Amino acid sequence: MSEDKKKDFGYLGLDFQVRLIANILTDRKFANNLMDILDANYFQDEFIRKIAITIKSAFEKHETVPDMGSLEMRLMDTAKDDIQRDFVLKQLRRVKEANLNDTLWVQERALKFCKQQELKRAIKEISTISDNGDMDDYDACVEILQKALDTGDAKDDGIDVFHDMDSVLSDDFRKPIPTGIKGLDECMDGGLSKGELAVILAPFGVGKTTMVTKIANTAKNKEYNVLQIFFEDNPKVIQRKHLACWSGHNLNDLKYHKDELKEIALAKSEERGQIKLKKFPSAGTTIPHIKQYIRKQIAQGFRPDIVLVDYIDCIQSSKSFKESWDAEGNVMREFETMLAELDIAGWTAVQGNRSSIGAETVDSTMIGGSIKKGQIGHFIVSIAKTLEQKDSGHANMAILKSRFGKDGIVFTDAIFDNGTMKIEIVEDNGGQSFLEKKDDMSNKGQQRVNSILDAAKERQKALEADEEDVL
Repeated sequence: MSEDKKKDFGYLGLDFQVRLIANILTDRKFANNLMDILDANYFQDEFIRKIAITIKSAFEKHETVPDMGSLEMRLMDTAKDDIQRDFVLKQLRRVKEANLNDTLWVQERALKFCKQQELKRAIKEISTISDNGDMDDYDACVEILQKALDTGDAKDDGIDVFHDMDSVLSDDFRKPIPTGIKGLDECMDGGLSKGELAVILAPFGVGKTTMVTKIANTAKNKEYNVLQIFFEDNPKVIQRKHLACWSGHNLNDLKYHKDELKEIALAKSEERGQIKLKKFPSAGTTIPHIKQYIRKQIAQGFRPDIVLVDYIDCIQSSKSFKESWDAEGNVMREFETMLAELDIAGWTAVQGNRSSIGAETVDSTMIGGSIKKGQIGHFIVSIAKTLEQKDSGHANMAILKSRFGKDGIVFTDAIFDNGTMKIEIVEDNGGQSFLEKKDDMSNKGQQRVNSILDAAKERQKALEADEEDVL
């Protein structure tokens, strides 16, 4: 088919039009670039066109792309009759179920088509001006052509430093999602906000999954939509951890409280907010795979507010690098970019290196693999447990990095019980700086030495007294 005859998306087929609507609803960045140049008449199908008109109208009026639920309500409100309502809902169901495996191709084709239409209009307008023969209109022609060439490009041109001061100075400009961990939320200025990336650094067997699940559980309790991604655990294990969070019962004792737990589960399922658990294969999964899955969930009506990945070391880079270090850094960068594009808060865990095993405090030098994994994160908290702490259900937690609060703080003997899922920073063991912690450890070491010396002196005195008695 010649380019001249490609006047709408009909030449690409109905499935393309359905996928394009799904992409508009699930990718805000793409939608923002497309909306100004998208004409609803490009959609050949009458009822898909009706959906596109509704989306376009919402964007022009409120400067936002509606979510699936809002879109459905708008469509029902504007439908002429029951017949139109049924046909529109049928196409909307197709949008929800659309295959999003090839999103980049769909987006590129749509942008290219729309930009070509803008260019055709500009050429026609310029031709009309040129036919009038007025050379003084040359600059106007150049401006028309340049505007057509710039359409559909990314809109991030930066902002003036004085833009929207009321929002900048508001207390809730970040709108953080709390972790539910007493003491930690205070240090995070309330929790983690959308578009931000937080990292949990810990050696194996300490409790990364416990902390990830605790944060996911809290977000659900606060009525947020949560996507918890994992690679190594059985889904039933994660389900049990959530039940332990809600009930306070030890994981090993859940079987004794079945009726109670079923009632809790039913009550929680009826509350707002949802936790979706997704296990990905530990081989071959990339961030684009995860992004594709999230887009499909959004198209089907589930838009996550927060995503938790347990853990990032299981994800492979979508690009090839000579050095594994570069690949690891690229994965974390892709994750951060995905969070910004989809407007989601993100937590992930990172494995500590050998030196982190048994350490009293895990610091940033103990990140396994590429140090870039730590450099990219907005917030990093570490977990460390001695053998004694593992037995008593405690841990030393340290804030290694924070772009929205104070860092370099160590919390000694925080409650960290993997059995009951209870994590709490005890106020009596308030935060110390790393220097204070170092001095404290040095003082404790000196106290132990002094204690040994005092014991030796007492022993010597006792021996001397015994000798005198013998004499």
